[in-house]
Amino acid sequence: MALKINSKIVDYAVVKPDEPAKAPEAKAAPAIEEMHEKLKRPEFLEGSTYKIKTPTSEHAIYVTINDVVLNSGSDHETRRPFEIFINSKNMEHYQWISALTLIISAVFRKGGDCTFLVEELRSVFDPKGGYMKRGGRWSPSLVAEIGDVLDQHLKRIGMIKDEMDEHQQAYLEQKRAEFANLKPQAQTEADCDDSSNAYPEGSQMCGKCHTKAAIQMDGCLTCLACGDSKCG
Repeated sequence: MALKINSKIVDYAVVKPDEPAKAPEAKAAPAIEEMHEKLKRPEFLEGSTYKIKTPTSEHAIYVTINDVVLNSGSDHETRRPFEIFINSKNMEHYQWISALTLIISAVFRKGGDCTFLVEELRSVFDPKGGYMKRGGRWSPSLVAEIGDVLDQHLKRIGMIKDEMDEHQQAYLEQKRAEFANLKPQAQTEADCDDSSNAYPEGSQMCGKCHTKAAIQMDGCLTCLACGDSKCG
């Protein structure tokens, strides 16, 4: 088939029969977008809102964490927290809560590992003393509860993995079943009907996770929440 040349020929080369054919140039892999402080906020962000109700205030606190989706539709798609908002009708804590949301949001947008915020917030203790939450977990302060919410959210989006594997989970379930079998039937049924307490009645406070979930079995104190055991 004849081809018509409409432009001027400025150069030419002869292909020799023994000359290897040039391999086609490989396409450059698309750059993987990471979280950084210059990333512009999209018009739409997906998020979750968590409710915190403490016995020290009649008004609940609502924590909203919005996430940005990076490399959407690719094999490298990731979801990272972008901003946090904390709202309540109680204006007593408005000043420090506003400062806290600005700082946490800035850490989110900075990029890198932000999971350290969980332990930093959980280590804050209220000088007036903490309080017991539903389910037998002790919270040292309202700031620590915000840390628990952040931990829950980062686990949902995959930034924090659960420490206990399947074998540890199965072991704790076995221990809990054995403990239930040792108790009188009527008391066991009463515990099952109490939806506000997720752990057996009479459980002791765990020194590691501050949850009232440690039971005494076989001469060993074992926590049914985090798996901590005095027997190692």
